Amino acid sequence: MDYNNLLKRAMSKASKASVEDRFKIPPADVVTSGKQTTVRNFGEIARAIRRDPKHVAKFIFRELAIPGSFDESRLLLQRNFDRESIDKAIKLYCSEFLYCRECGKADTNLAKKAEIMFLKCEACGAERSVKKI
Repeated sequence: MDYNNLLKRAMSKASKASVEDRFKIPPADVVTSGKQTTVRNFGEIARAIRRDPKHVAKFIFRELAIPGSFDESRLLLQRNFDRESIDKAIKLYCSEFLYCRECGKADTNLAKKAEIMFLKCEACGAERSVKKI
């Protein structure tokens, strides 16, 4: 057998672990009361993605175009939203500020250098600037 056939055979037998298999973002636990939405597990979500809750909250407020507030464990939004809308905003945050665009892994850190925020991948070493919120 030649190299390409051996490679195809090995790849077909190997099991691939995707980022989703290893890294799970908890779904938002959303409760609405009146004209207010509460994400009860916001602290858990921020810890799972290893990001500052202030940064995540600021992005969600801007993305949903509404005012709100947060404490260590909850996010309060001043309008009614369903869970899918909140989860969509969190996934958008992750695509912008969590996943490496080179290798696709979530093993990244945000660091500020000379007033510019950078996303540095711990897995492949790639670095890119990210937009300001």
